[in-house]
Amino acid sequence: MNPELNLLQAGISAMHKQQYPQAVEALEAFCRHNTGSKPSEYFEAQRWLIKAYQRNGQVDLAIYLCRQMTDSPNAQTRSWATSNLQWLQEESGVNADNVQVPSPNVGETGTPPTPAIENFIPLTSASLDDDRADNSDVARLPVHVDPIDLLPPAEIDRLLKDGQKALKMGRFGEAIEQLERVCSGIASNHKDLAQAQMSLVKAYQGGEQPDLAIALCRQLMRSEKEYVQIWASQFLSKLAPDIGNEPVQSSQSTSPTSSWSESQSEEDAIEDDPPEQVVRAPLPTAGRAEQGCVKFLGKGVTANLGLASAVTLSLLFGMVLVLSLVVIPHDLRTNHPTLWLGLSVSITIGFNLLMFFVSPYVMDVMQQLLYSTRWTSLSEIARHSPESAKVIREVCRQKNIREPQLGIIDDNNPTAFTYGSLPNSARLVVSRGLFEYLDDDEAATVYAHELGHIVHWDFAVMTLASTLVQITYLVYVYGRQVTKWLGNSSVEKNIKQAAQNAALIAYVFYVVGEFMLLYLSRIREYHADRFAAEVTGNPNALSRALVKIAYGITEEERQHPEQSRVMLRGTRALGICDGKAAVSSGAAYRAATTPRKVGKVFLWDMFNPWAWWMELMSTHPLIGKRIRALTTYAEQLGLATEYDMAAIVKEGNQLNKSRLYRSFFGDLLLLFAPPLGFFGGLLIGLVFATAGGGWRVAICCTLVGLGLGLLLKMVVMYPDYDRAIDTDILTLMSDPYANPLRGRPVKLNGEIIGRGDSGNKVGADLVLHDATGKIMLHHSSRLGWLGNVWFGWTQAAYLIGEQVSTVGWFRRSIASRVDLISLDCPRIPLHVSSYHRFWTVVYGLGSIGLGLAIPLIFR
Repeated sequence: MNPELNLLQAGISAMHKQQYPQAVEALEAFCRHNTGSKPSEYFEAQRWLIKAYQRNGQVDLAIYLCRQMTDSPNAQTRSWATSNLQWLQEESGVNADNVQVPSPNVGETGTPPTPAIENFIPLTSASLDDDRADNSDVARLPVHVDPIDLLPPAEIDRLLKDGQKALKMGRFGEAIEQLERVCSGIASNHKDLAQAQMSLVKAYQGGEQPDLAIALCRQLMRSEKEYVQIWASQFLSKLAPDIGNEPVQSSQSTSPTSSWSESQSEEDAIEDDPPEQVVRAPLPTAGRAEQGCVKFLGKGVTANLGLASAVTLSLLFGMVLVLSLVVIPHDLRTNHPTLWLGLSVSITIGFNLLMFFVSPYVMDVMQQLLYSTRWTSLSEIARHSPESAKVIREVCRQKNIREPQLGIIDDNNPTAFTYGSLPNSARLVVSRGLFEYLDDDEAATVYAHELGHIVHWDFAVMTLASTLVQITYLVYVYGRQVTKWLGNSSVEKNIKQAAQNAALIAYVFYVVGEFMLLYLSRIREYHADRFAAEVTGNPNALSRALVKIAYGITEEERQHPEQSRVMLRGTRALGICDGKAAVSSGAAYRAATTPRKVGKVFLWDMFNPWAWWMELMSTHPLIGKRIRALTTYAEQLGLATEYDMAAIVKEGNQLNKSRLYRSFFGDLLLLFAPPLGFFGGLLIGLVFATAGGGWRVAICCTLVGLGLGLLLKMVVMYPDYDRAIDTDILTLMSDPYANPLRGRPVKLNGEIIGRGDSGNKVGADLVLHDATGKIMLHHSSRLGWLGNVWFGWTQAAYLIGEQVSTVGWFRRSIASRVDLISLDCPRIPLHVSSYHRFWTVVYGLGSIGLGLAIPLIFR
């Protein structure tokens, strides 16, 4: 990076850390020595410097510099300076006309600490590195605001919505006017800036102003957000193919990116480079078939969808039937068994039919209440993604079904899901983020995937099955409540007994139904993936889409954790991928420079037996397994594959299987050591009790067994942390031997970006973000849950946004985490200690001590 630009970055960094004197010094030095630099950088420095002066108590300097900027020949600069000058005067009570040239506080020449405004260079195409652009046009590009928002939040929201609406309706002139106002009056760290700028690029393109679109695209390629860089680079490749494939320059990068076609030695040479030293460029992409509507061999799909659906429905229907048989009064069962059976069957059929047709409307109401889903037309989808609209038309024509009701959720988390009762009344909903993170062909494969659910009818099975499982849970809850309300009369006793039986059976069915539902959900995803690959002839695009969606989920959760958590939880079972399992793939895509590095994360998905165990509780197959299936389809089409899964499988086959499986079966026993110790002790205790030892011996053995199980598990879970090594999140996620039990001592450095449980103001768990991804830090106070609440209430909030160093035990699972040992924040300063091992020892020894004391106390 240019040494002078380091001054600008240092000043901005000091502002974020509220180190205002240091910020003033760095920004003044930049402005003194960079009067001929790019206008965007120089103007950026002046805006930050005004804010630094104001926050540092040097209001006169802030007003003086702002007044200088009102004389700029650039209209945008004048507008910004005029508005901010008025704000500064109102806030400080100082009239700009009464401010004299301040005494210099730096330098020796007696000149003001910043250069005269006459040295400010108007924004031109040259400053944007675009020789194509006309100077007068590119000078109109909006410049966003840092120190003070020109527009209030409500006005920003209104203008952005109006601008995007005009863009969707094809009123490009109106869209440009509204979006330019947003981009000119919004802070650089505002959550909607990137959205507004990307929409403005599309408006410029639609309004036949390609030079402005190209110039703004090139600005966005220097964004700090990787997904914006990727989007801008890919959009630029469509606007100007001859320059659109240039590498994206990351703000943290210093070395060139290797390409997909580099030799193995070159790729290995950068394998060990620190992530922050690698340029983040869009990964190379593999091709597609010349036409869709192909057929693949059976390889890639693991089970029969029809059989899985039939078994699931049969089991769920059986659940309702058994519940009906139990709930019907005892007298009817005894005196009229035929009527009893017929009535139960009728109730089952009627109830299921009712749920089949009513459940979509119930979900419509929930969608509107929770996510403000709006229904739209195919023409709007075509404006977002032309190929998606084409896929919808073609599939509906070929399969002779009506176009589904199309919905959009105004949320940047990329997701898509389908629900309904019949193919001709299905609802297909996507989020706005799907179009932001995915290219046109990738979004089209997602739509094809969701249409596959409709064609296969599994969306209706899932809608009905989900409702039935929830009903069994409601019966369980209600049945337990009824037993508390009723008295002891003979009639009430009969009803109470029936309610207890119904609650017990309902709970068993609920647990079994959940597992069946999860199984069906995973199977149907494989078949929908295959359908999408067949329809589009583009399995590689769906592979990219799955990884990009995972990346988008992690990126949005990093920026807007509370909002994202609500969205992902509500659509987890129906969405295209499981948000909990997205962390590893998203981290890989964010940091990796080659597809091979992304693929290495999939080793754990495909070969670690813990992945299979954890997947049992997942609504979707692990992304690595889905991409492996999609790769077989690409190979059948004779295409180069998006991720070299053959190399990944080869590497996986060379893993130490003995280490993987011996560790797995042994660790599985250790994972359940406390309950095994409890029941083992209980069994031994009962043997002694029947031999004359009494109930005291039984309780003693049970508690001692539980305590021994806890201590045994503790030894494995929390090894000596003196062996902790410095690493990063991507490296941890790429370890195929990692597991959820045996903690790996690690040291991680990064920024705390939020709480583990978003929205919980007293939550003690935190989320750490480094250059390669994010992970949850699990905290345990020495004072137990009360200490956790105290830490979450009094200290956790101060750590958010701070750079920290941590030591802990890493655990890999569907949702990986680090059990904290210590956390240090040098800026505050603050040292946090965590005591997971301490509490396990306390519980284990306490259980053993109590067990041994009982025979002595109760003699």
